[in-house]
Amino acid sequence: MVFSSVIFLFFFLPLVLALYFAVPFKFKNTILLIFSLVFYAWGEPRYVVLMIVSILMNYGFGLWVDRAEHDNKKKRIAVLTSAIIINIGLLGFFKYANFFVDVMNAALHTNVHLEPVPLPIGISFYTFHALSYLIDVYRNKEKAQRNLFRLALYITFFPQLVAGPIIRYNAVAEQLRKRVFSSIQFAEGIKRFILGLSKKILLANPLGLAADTVFATSTMDLSTGSAWIGILAYTLQIYFDFSGYSDMAIGLAKMFGFEFAENFNYPYISKSISEFWRRWHISLGSWFRDYVYIPLGGSRVTPWKIYRNLFIVWALTGFWHGASWTFIAWGLYYGILIALEKAGLERLLARIYPLNHVIVLLLVMIGWVFFRADNFGYAASYIHTMFATRGLELFDSQALSLLSLNWFYFAIAIVVATPVFPKLRKLTFSKSIMGFRNIGALLFYFFLFAEVILYLINSTYNPFLYFRF
Repeated sequence: MVFSSVIFLFFFLPLVLALYFAVPFKFKNTILLIFSLVFYAWGEPRYVVLMIVSILMNYGFGLWVDRAEHDNKKKRIAVLTSAIIINIGLLGFFKYANFFVDVMNAALHTNVHLEPVPLPIGISFYTFHALSYLIDVYRNKEKAQRNLFRLALYITFFPQLVAGPIIRYNAVAEQLRKRVFSSIQFAEGIKRFILGLSKKILLANPLGLAADTVFATSTMDLSTGSAWIGILAYTLQIYFDFSGYSDMAIGLAKMFGFEFAENFNYPYISKSISEFWRRWHISLGSWFRDYVYIPLGGSRVTPWKIYRNLFIVWALTGFWHGASWTFIAWGLYYGILIALEKAGLERLLARIYPLNHVIVLLLVMIGWVFFRADNFGYAASYIHTMFATRGLELFDSQALSLLSLNWFYFAIAIVVATPVFPKLRKLTFSKSIMGFRNIGALLFYFFLFAEVILYLINSTYNPFLYFRF
């Protein structure tokens, strides 16, 4: 169902673009809103009503918070608090109801049964969009949007609807009202979309197959070599899967005249864990910083409160990703690491350049084991296998087979995960060489797009990891 939405987008996008540029500006938002709702309904027909209810509810709350500006402060806080509770409540029911029932049954030895609650695609993202809007209105950073269709488009805009990035309302409020179109921007959008789609289809997918093969193997039958190959494959898969989708969203937005901020900035070259999170899923990290960490006092409080704030933010970050103790552990793992960095570890890492790159990447890969594993037992056993052979060969037949089948993907992915190509593009050449380079770039994008089409025709393995968040 998830991938059918992407196929729907892939084939109907030219029609939407044609309609979009054929109508006057006053109808462009309407075209985008209709297509965004149809796009979502194509993949989640049951939950499009939930999204519409969320839009109407938050439209009313936004006006209420704005009107309460002239009332006493307590009333404004009460209105905002009610809005936050209802939004989080809806997210909590669909995403965490079964988890909380399981926790209650385990703690109280009860036997309460709840039918599995299906998770609406993208609910975490569009809920955070709504909360961003309401909090910005409360803080007087933006006036309440009185045009229902503009607010609806902000929440439902299809490029970022199902897997982000998380777009702040104050970043696009003016663009919803007016925006400038140019052929250069449109061409940049096409190139960015093709690059993102290629990262997802040509790199994340084959690497994901390798990772799935390893993580489907019992750790008792797993060699150390296979364990490292598996987590390296997953480390690269999740980066190219999510950054690829973010590139697609940014590219699509450009094609329609919107400018979205970057969501990834080569995180695997980081020299500290704090830097890693300034480069990875930037929109989520900045959202928690501005709407949770800073309101709690940020770093302007006593040391123990700083660490308290860090643990709250990172526990929530882990829990946002999924209703599982392994996600919470993954979040707290980063909370501990960043707390240690604030206590002096970051200064220590800075002194051991370039070894700090290796240490940070190793710590990130260990964290991804918790993120990928289904339970603590498997995660702990997997990490043990990474550092101990269990009496098996260091490289068994499975490891050698995975390497022989995937070495090319690993090599390309490792290079592309570093800023080598952006630096090459900054080099200056003579006009004649620049002409050849531009022709070569055009052929390169055509080649990538053709390869993507061939892969889609011949493969059924197309998971989007962040659609489940």
